Amino acid sequence: MRYSHDDKIDTYTTWQQAQKIPINRGFFVEDLTKVEVAPWEHKGGLGAFVNLDGTGGTNDGYVCEIPPGKQLKEQKHLYEEMVYVLEGHGATSIWQRDGKKHTFEWHPGSLFAIPLNAHYQLFNGQGHAPARYFAVTNAPFMMNLFHNLDFIFGDSFTFADRFPPEEEEYFSGKGKLWGRKLEVNFVPNVRDIQLYEWKERGAGGRNVNFELAGNVMGSHISEFPVGRYKKAHRHGPGAHVIILGGQGYSLLWPPNEGEMVRVDWKPGCVVVPPNQWFHQHFNSGAEPARYLALRWNSWRYRFVALTDEKPIEVDVKQGGNQIEYEDEDPKIHQIFEAALAKAGAPCHMGSMVRWCTQKERASA
Repeated sequence: MRYSHDDKIDTYTTWQQAQKIPINRGFFVEDLTKVEVAPWEHKGGLGAFVNLDGTGGTNDGYVCEIPPGKQLKEQKHLYEEMVYVLEGHGATSIWQRDGKKHTFEWHPGSLFAIPLNAHYQLFNGQGHAPARYFAVTNAPFMMNLFHNLDFIFGDSFTFADRFPPEEEEYFSGKGKLWGRKLEVNFVPNVRDIQLYEWKERGAGGRNVNFELAGNVMGSHISEFPVGRYKKAHRHGPGAHVIILGGQGYSLLWPPNEGEMVRVDWKPGCVVVPPNQWFHQHFNSGAEPARYLALRWNSWRYRFVALTDEKPIEVDVKQGGNQIEYEDEDPKIHQIFEAALAKAGAPCHMGSMVRWCTQKERASA
């Protein structure tokens, strides 16, 4: 039997369309707390998908809202999921088949991961207001890999190596720190968690990486001071960059030096840089800028299909994926100074400012 191009089946897209909730596309979402949601039978709450261009169809995001005093349906699935709480206070119960329930409370800024194929249920602990969260999953990859939804949602295998059924401290939030890498499954508040110096990315920035629930997906937080911006870099698809604090913007451009795209952001915004596009984050406000990235690429588990073989923080001239300040287009710094002037914020790029001025004079 011969098949045409039109015969190809996209299991994830078919399942997604059957959910009958809004689908948000494009480069970014301005504010996740204001995304329009609709009744979602599958979850038992309200929801909307976030399928931004930069995912390349490898992972997805969704917003889910739990009505006041209600709970979502019990869930279980063979895809990874990371959850960031946007608004509200509540609790999550997670358990293995026939195992003990682990229940922990959360609030705005909490981050946690659902262990693969574990049972779980989320509850809104407030009787007067809805609770809302944003989740990133690798459902598109897994659904299209197996193209069998009964297997994705109905398999009974217990991944005890990822989530030992009787481990008391699994969601305690304590974790184990290795340099800038924190092995943890629940972070009480990503908005004020301690970060660690990361000189390689520039701008006086700080960072921490999370290993969550034995996933092949990972996450990290970065923060950079007032009047600074990070070095341009590139990587694979699917990094959902969620703004936690501050005011600024990101510049994104394809590797063939095509047209540059600018995304202005504030807390609640999410942007996903397309696959191997260079991008650069700028703090143009009056307070430190902090973001959370939910993405592919665990620091522990190798996943060749969607991770980068070249180190991100190494100069492109040395085979890496980062553009050093002295090699960037001078107009990038000019755009930054104009944004600072508009916001009434000072520039603290130090020698970078002097370098740009000298280069502009030399080319005059």
